[in-house]
Amino acid sequence: MKRVAIIGAGCSGLTAIKCCLDEGLQPVCFEREDDIGGLWNYTDSAKYGKGSVYKSCVINTSKEMMAFSDFPPPKHFPTFLPHKYVLEYFRLYAKNFELLNYINFKTSIESIEQCPDFEQTGRWNVTYHSAKTGQTVSEVFDGVMVCSGHHTHPFLPVFDGVEKFHGTTMHSHSYRSPQQFTDKKVLVVGIGNSAVDIAVDLTNTASQVYLSTRRGAWVISRKGFWGLPADAVANNRLLFQLPRNVLQWSVEKMANFNFDHETFGVKPTHRPLDAHPTINDELPTKIMTGKIQIKPNIHNFDDSGVVFYDGSHEKVDAVIFATGYSYKIKFLDESVVNINKNQTCLYKYMFPPHLRHPSLAVIGLVQAVGAVMPISEMQCRWYTRVLKGSNTLPSVPAMMSDIQAKQDHNNMYVKSQRHTIQTFWIDYMDEIAEEVGCKPDFKSLFLQDPKLTLHCLLGPCFPAQYRLHGPGKWNGAKTSICGGMERSLAPLKSSNVLPKNAKLVDDCSRDICITIPKWLTSYFLLIFVVFLLLCVCLV
Repeated sequence: MKRVAIIGAGCSGLTAIKCCLDEGLQPVCFEREDDIGGLWNYTDSAKYGKGSVYKSCVINTSKEMMAFSDFPPPKHFPTFLPHKYVLEYFRLYAKNFELLNYINFKTSIESIEQCPDFEQTGRWNVTYHSAKTGQTVSEVFDGVMVCSGHHTHPFLPVFDGVEKFHGTTMHSHSYRSPQQFTDKKVLVVGIGNSAVDIAVDLTNTASQVYLSTRRGAWVISRKGFWGLPADAVANNRLLFQLPRNVLQWSVEKMANFNFDHETFGVKPTHRPLDAHPTINDELPTKIMTGKIQIKPNIHNFDDSGVVFYDGSHEKVDAVIFATGYSYKIKFLDESVVNINKNQTCLYKYMFPPHLRHPSLAVIGLVQAVGAVMPISEMQCRWYTRVLKGSNTLPSVPAMMSDIQAKQDHNNMYVKSQRHTIQTFWIDYMDEIAEEVGCKPDFKSLFLQDPKLTLHCLLGPCFPAQYRLHGPGKWNGAKTSICGGMERSLAPLKSSNVLPKNAKLVDDCSRDICITIPKWLTSYFLLIFVVFLLLCVCLV
């Protein structure tokens, strides 16, 4: 039995343990904290080298879209989970698959190096320090899965005169709650998800909030048409068959339908799919009420505040830099994994192509328009099969060609810290699933079960689609797919009063694919409207 070192017990580390067990490998997980959850393990103060969330943080992907493919979240959980629910979901996952026994808590990695016989064996020497015993130990492993995340090393841009500023400065990594900014004027730098969330949160206590942005952003609501989760609407296989220009136009119109970006001062010069969207429901209201004022990029600081590129000056008490992160893996030598200005040279964003043995992989180091949890799981499913010998990687030239193609693809995005490892969720999941052998085959599926195929093609691309067949097939996949939207919206139906002529039905005791639900009809209507509008524009 091959032993695999897993670095980190966040979402990637947990699914890495499970995938190792599924493939008959022996996982040994190292976690520097005393609990699982990684980024979602909330603490009242920031810790160096640990991802963190703020107290009011709510995940931007709906619970069914962020779920591991063979473990749906509880039906009573909210549609979009606050951080404590995300952590609770991870706890349930770990308990259900008995993962905790394989985790060494309060253990930090010092270094990971190739063994002297690496060219023959592909083995790694892992040196770690246990805070429990106070000892530093080295062990040999057949494989290594780096699951340490990429929201751990804050990136701070350099602005002229910032050293003269007498107020408080901090990175969003250290932000927890708005109480410390009561009755203060606060500037938030950036317009990504964290920046806008924090700016909105600050309006509860601060006297004034400013939001500085270099290029604006397309701001999308969590809820889409008919109140459906927007990410479930967007991650749809049929919609993603449309030409890129049509998708660009559709997203732009839907974003402006919520609020006109030019009128509100946040319209960017780039198209919607050229950068990662910002997800927030409250920003338009906060701008309309004056609680948030949009400002251009910072020109320079002085002792009392900030001068912006439009020549305006604002006196502020504090500045929060929500300016992203630098991707670093400090316990690995650059000769193994080289990350330069957030650019990586990893096959499928996972494997160092130059290693003789594909026994090391980086898990979760990818930025997708969608949840990372199912992506990490898919990567782990592939890695464990490669290490086991069930799958093989192509030649080095073929891997380098794929890496170059992905770098060329990323040139379509706005140049920034976060767009060096960007991909679309369905495209990337299908790409790795094809390697695993679990990519859905809709032609054969249609002959076996046309209604299930309809759910897969017209409905959300729920992660359970990758459990319908192939390695890791799960008998509950069909039920999970067909009931995903109903489970997602179930917490909204809090009334105990049943409609007239309603029937009490146990969801688990029937084939829920027998009838076509209303939301699926709405999906078809949405796609038809997009096609109709496109035809009108072309005419």
